[in-house]
Amino acid sequence: MCGRYTSTRAPEDLTKLFDVTDWRPEETLAPSWNVAPTDQVYAVLERAPRDGGNEVRRELRALKWGLVPSWAKDPKAGARMINARVETVHEKPAYRRAFAKRRCLLPADGFYEWQQVQDEATGRTRKQPYFIHPADGQVMAMAGLYEYWRDPGVGDDDDTDAWLMTCTIITTEATDEAGRVHPRMPLALHPEHYADWLDPGHQDTTDLRALLTRPADGNLQARPVSTAVNNVRNNGAHLVDAVS
Repeated sequence: MCGRYTSTRAPEDLTKLFDVTDWRPEETLAPSWNVAPTDQVYAVLERAPRDGGNEVRRELRALKWGLVPSWAKDPKAGARMINARVETVHEKPAYRRAFAKRRCLLPADGFYEWQQVQDEATGRTRKQPYFIHPADGQVMAMAGLYEYWRDPGVGDDDDTDAWLMTCTIITTEATDEAGRVHPRMPLALHPEHYADWLDPGHQDTTDLRALLTRPADGNLQARPVSTAVNNVRNNGAHLVDAVS
């Protein structure tokens, strides 16, 4: 799974990296070295205008991490839907509509996973966190889905509070050094697949699944980091520093 990651790039940098045409300065997020479920996160997505125009715009939006299906009675359901398995994402009721129509990219610098290790001093088993990131330092474009949830307590559809936008991260079998730490990892897309993945008019699930191939070996590095990352209240660049 992917339950924690880092996202520290400024929106001005992300708009250039992903050829974004629209972003909202009021949705600017602070850099985070400890992004956790239910946090607001950056997502790159494409949407047609609500007035029925044909021009699709590529946007950078701040969404809540943890997908809430449109049919959910309670938005708290999103806390359990932070990841979608690539093997079943196209058929699970919570994800299949979003997979066909509402896909996104979630930019990250890297992600955390935990490995069971034995403490040499005490002999007890503990969880050691690792920071896993692209070896070349480039951004990870994690494949994701997004969804709209209509708050029944707000009467006006045009009220911004009427709609909650949420997202989930698609995971796959781990490769590279990530596979030594944990069997699952977020699925990052190659730049040549961004356009096809984001295109809302591209709804052939067979073609879409073909884009979700396992990452090439040799692209990721992992290093042990402090257990300070275990606490979601901790943040800062020191969280990704290597420890012995």
